[in-house]
Amino acid sequence: MRFNLSEWALRNRSLVLYAMIVVAVAGVFSYLQLGRSEDPPFTFKAMVVRTLWPGATADEVAQQVTERIEKKLMETGDYEYIRSYSRPGESQVMFIARDSMRSRDIPGLWYQVRKKVGDIRATLPEGVVGPFFNDEFGDTFGNIYALTGPGFDYAVLKDYADRIQLELQRVPDVGKVELIGLQDEKIWIEVSNTKLATLGIPLAAVQQALAQQNAVVPAGFFETPTDRVQLRVDGAFGSVEAIRDFPIRAGDRTLRLGDIATITRGFADPAAPRMRFMGEDAIGIGVSMHAGGDILRLGRTLDREFARLQESLPAGMALRRVADQPQAVEASIGEFVRVLAEAVAIVLLVSFFSLGFRTGLVVAVSIPLVLAMTFTAMDWFGVGLHKISLGALVLALGLMVDDAIIAVEMMAIKMEQGHDRVTAAGFAWSHTAFPMLTGTLITAAGFLPIATAASSTGEYTRSLFEVVTIALLVSWVAAVLFIPYLGDKMLPDLHARRVQPSLWSRVRLWFPFPRLRGRAGVGVRREEARSDIAASGLPSPQPSPAGGSGGDGDVAHHDPYQRPFYRRFRKLLDGVLRHRGWVIAATAMAFALSIVLFRFVPQQFFPDSVRPELMIDMELAEGSALRATEVQARRLEALLQGRDGIENYVAYVGTGSPRFYLPLDQQLPQANFAQFVVRARDLHAREALRAWLTDEVAPQFPELQLRVTRLENGPPVGYPVQFRVSGEHVEQVRALADRVAAHVRANPHVANVNLDWDEPSKVVRLRIDQDRARVLGVSSQHLAQFLSGSLSGLQVSTYREGNELVGMLLRGTEDERARLDLLGSLAIPTESGQSVPLSQVATLEYVFEDGIIWHRDRLPTITVRADIRDGLTPPTVVAQILPTLEDVRADLPGGYLLRTGGTVEDSARGQNSIKAGLPLFLFVVVTLLMIQLRSLSRTALVLLTAPLGLIGVTLFLLVFRVPFGFVAMLGTIALAGMIMRNSVILVDQIEQDIAAGHARWDAIVDATVRRFRPIVLTALAAILAMIPLSRSVFFGPMAVAIMGGLTVATVLTLLFLPALYAAWFKVRRDEPRSQPQDTIEASP
Repeated sequence: MRFNLSEWALRNRSLVLYAMIVVAVAGVFSYLQLGRSEDPPFTFKAMVVRTLWPGATADEVAQQVTERIEKKLMETGDYEYIRSYSRPGESQVMFIARDSMRSRDIPGLWYQVRKKVGDIRATLPEGVVGPFFNDEFGDTFGNIYALTGPGFDYAVLKDYADRIQLELQRVPDVGKVELIGLQDEKIWIEVSNTKLATLGIPLAAVQQALAQQNAVVPAGFFETPTDRVQLRVDGAFGSVEAIRDFPIRAGDRTLRLGDIATITRGFADPAAPRMRFMGEDAIGIGVSMHAGGDILRLGRTLDREFARLQESLPAGMALRRVADQPQAVEASIGEFVRVLAEAVAIVLLVSFFSLGFRTGLVVAVSIPLVLAMTFTAMDWFGVGLHKISLGALVLALGLMVDDAIIAVEMMAIKMEQGHDRVTAAGFAWSHTAFPMLTGTLITAAGFLPIATAASSTGEYTRSLFEVVTIALLVSWVAAVLFIPYLGDKMLPDLHARRVQPSLWSRVRLWFPFPRLRGRAGVGVRREEARSDIAASGLPSPQPSPAGGSGGDGDVAHHDPYQRPFYRRFRKLLDGVLRHRGWVIAATAMAFALSIVLFRFVPQQFFPDSVRPELMIDMELAEGSALRATEVQARRLEALLQGRDGIENYVAYVGTGSPRFYLPLDQQLPQANFAQFVVRARDLHAREALRAWLTDEVAPQFPELQLRVTRLENGPPVGYPVQFRVSGEHVEQVRALADRVAAHVRANPHVANVNLDWDEPSKVVRLRIDQDRARVLGVSSQHLAQFLSGSLSGLQVSTYREGNELVGMLLRGTEDERARLDLLGSLAIPTESGQSVPLSQVATLEYVFEDGIIWHRDRLPTITVRADIRDGLTPPTVVAQILPTLEDVRADLPGGYLLRTGGTVEDSARGQNSIKAGLPLFLFVVVTLLMIQLRSLSRTALVLLTAPLGLIGVTLFLLVFRVPFGFVAMLGTIALAGMIMRNSVILVDQIEQDIAAGHARWDAIVDATVRRFRPIVLTALAAILAMIPLSRSVFFGPMAVAIMGGLTVATVLTLLFLPALYAAWFKVRRDEPRSQPQDTIEASP
């Protein structure tokens, strides 16, 4: 005897009840333990290799340093691309790992990168510092605080910042605490070279005296019979005043250093990248959460610490919140919980109104049980609550009740026929459990391409597959294990109620109002009841304990399939089968038309985020000083100050913002760059601010590139419109890039068109008279070192104060450093100890040279970048621009490349990774269909219905003007699984009726009528559950696509599939009935 799980559940009610209690408790516990974050875990497959070569030009750095590193890194073979820039004295190589690499393989690749670059370290030019490696781009500082204190000494402010950092590091769930915008303290010794020359004091003598005085040198020790006594030599500088009083020998005289130099304690000059909050200099404190933590719990803990730390600060010093990810996550989770609650309410209403109260209550109770099992499995597999998993839960809600509806309806039908509860539950297991499992697996397989997508976008959305698959599988378990128990406890004695009809039932006998909804299983047609019983092998229906014979006499009076609606539907089906050719042709034409119209659907990658922050990028000309960047940043601060709708703003001068939001397009430090993060009060205020910044503020900064953007969803892209021109010769590449930029500017939908590598930098070239220099004892190296020390500072020693090490630098006076016109008169010390003006040994030339050189895969590359001016999507704008670039493409010399980047490139990469999983999806679906249907013909029949959802997808996307993005594409692929599930149910029912002895024409009509309600109810539950999700900016396109596709596909399943079945198997209206024992042979 075959094992029957549903019968076992009713014979072991206590065990099942215990299992339900355990599941509920485990689900609640798991839900509370689930990690909470704004975005799913995501691996940034990028490493930066930074190398310094002081004194080298950008071209020398590119050829001698960058080129060698790029060539070696290409030997790994595991790169998507290698991008680099070379600036004077600096090389930055960005190694982007192959997008298809799994996260677990990335650490091994980083080891290989370090090893290969280390192998060529000895071949780099002399004087190179580094290389240095940075692969920590995934740290998200969800909470950022600004410590401000106008009037406080910076050392005091930094000391308090260090204390706060230590306090926060002890908070549970905190992964890393980092100080942002720190300025290195320096002790500047400014001395006039002219004065030193007048006094006859060599600069080297001052340097040597300071270094010797402040050195830490062991003085030995005395070894006595009992102790070892260390000797300590005094003399190290203990204060800035001690440095001023330090004696310097000048011939036969001794002078105080303070008499010939100005000694001050200050900061690095040029300054390091800094942070400014609300127009004030600040020290940022960034807090990141450790992996798998609960950002909401961390936020509550940090709020308490924040309040406590504020009270401990002195008056005038303030700790203010800059970024608050827990607040954003709480709002996001709260929104999705509301959406989930609305979806649950919709599904319950569908269940109650379509199945009746008691039967619908069984489905209602199963929902929290399925959710509890889903949360338990999510906790087990390490899937937390975030943007993707929460959306997946709402998406799965409309699917997870399908099995419950089918199981409880089948159980109720058998109870109506007079079977006891155990037998009815057993019939649900033996006749629907495995078709349900097949349908469930097919639906889950629709999300399989997401699981196999080897790309960053696939990794970002993978939890969509994980959560939906978990929910579908546990819903099947609940349908076969818990639904029989719940039905046993909650379903009324339907057979007794049929024998003794209610007053309302008697009224309906006289007035047969048309309705789709009826009490679940209130009778079936006499022939269908008999054929079901005959096919099931069950004993004949027995009277229920409540009494009554359960005969056929009163069955017909309660047959819901003889209502006017079903009679009209039968006539419609009969007409469809008679005119099957027209139905199939019309469906094919509609499908072809949907493919043609799909090109008019707006395309996008990921929608913008709904967070209230705006990003403002300020980029000055290449070679601009940090002081100039700060001046422009202060101008923008003055405009933002007091502007209505702004909650706060923060400026990062000389660098980009730290990653406070996972998909942030993080910028590397650049002296000519500043980035603002402006937090608006709400979305309406954000859009008003964006319009004001774009239309009124940006024109006030014509000398720089000012870009205003919203935060992105999904992997960061940067400029949405990008075209890359690559080639061997920089001049030719620049000429081609200018032509491309002209075509891009001609498009009316783009704004802020620029090149990432454009303006040359100003350079003063010193042409040394080598003969005269040799006579005076001045070498090129000596001259360069002297100028560097005089202008930028020469490290002479280190001032030690507690745990701080402060560099002591010797440099020229303000006039010597700031007056370029006085450079020729700068006194240069010679080998004899005398000084001569610089103009005596060198000629000054004012020239231009490349301030930055960009490479991509070892080729000089210039990128033409642009933003979107209006509401069009990037793929649409790029599609308009590409035809205009054909003349440029035709003129490309051999070896030169013109490629599309930005949103279009990243979207194509993500879509290709999804497409790569389609063969596996097809194989799994075909295998499941063959196992269930055992016929190639019927399998092919079901497969033909899969793409028909595109008709509804195109219709709904066009009607509601919703763009088709990456998430909508995932929904469209998953839609195929949902459609095939309904097709399997119908085809399986037709085959059962034929096997029971029905004529094939009647079997098609009767099976479609009988499966009408479960197909419509399950589809209706899924469609209506999408309505709350359609309001989501991220999941809205997917919800609309599924709603449209499933609506049209359900209609086609009930009309087109019967017609296709009849045409496929050449079914005729006048075919005779077959004997019940005869079965139609499975077609090959």
